[in-house]
Amino acid sequence: MKRALIIVTVVAVATAAVAGALYGRDLMDGLHYEKAMLQLGEAGETNAGPWPQYQETCFVCHGPHGQSLNGWYPALSGQPKAYIAAQLHAFANDQRPNPYMGPIAREMSDAQIDALASYFAQQAPARNEDVPADADMLKRGLALVQARSCQACHGEKLMGKDQAPRLAGQGADYLAKQLADFKTGARKDPTGAMNGVAAALSSADVPAVARYLAGVSPEGDAAATR
Repeated sequence: MKRALIIVTVVAVATAAVAGALYGRDLMDGLHYEKAMLQLGEAGETNAGPWPQYQETCFVCHGPHGQSLNGWYPALSGQPKAYIAAQLHAFANDQRPNPYMGPIAREMSDAQIDALASYFAQQAPARNEDVPADADMLKRGLALVQARSCQACHGEKLMGKDQAPRLAGQGADYLAKQLADFKTGARKDPTGAMNGVAAALSSADVPAVARYLAGVSPEGDAAATR
């Protein structure tokens, strides 16, 4: 995959989103994407070294080294390699439809997906954002996470394992949106597990779970764990 093609794809998608011409129901995503584009800064000036050049593609939304600073976009740093690879394939095959990730993933070879997944899996995980204190909501979120046995799939410390993602320290907005999408069926879990879990959550449960998980500090903030 040529670097220039990826850059053109990213810029073209952002431009279309700003113009409101791409998938009307995803206009809000487009606005968040535009905001992330503005945060690109000097990192995009680097154009040397072996692929993947994350600062040219993934940094736009997911932050340097995959350490997202935007609660709307997921952190990729420290995610299990198998999970990242599976999601990229799902984006490419439209099993997980997304007007932004789809075009990018479809331009990637299996080898490039493997390389990108390996890269981010080895980066130090970091929490996306500081979560405002709300003792009642955090208590409710913790109780729900424990009651649904989230650790069974996502690991004892919610750091992810195999094809289950790291939840600890992800952005609250992103987590809430994914839970809502699983609940409505807009996003489908191949195993059906997440759709079942989310379906049992009330409209008040979703933000509580998201807020709790966003406040959990990822294990190994200071060093790569994979």
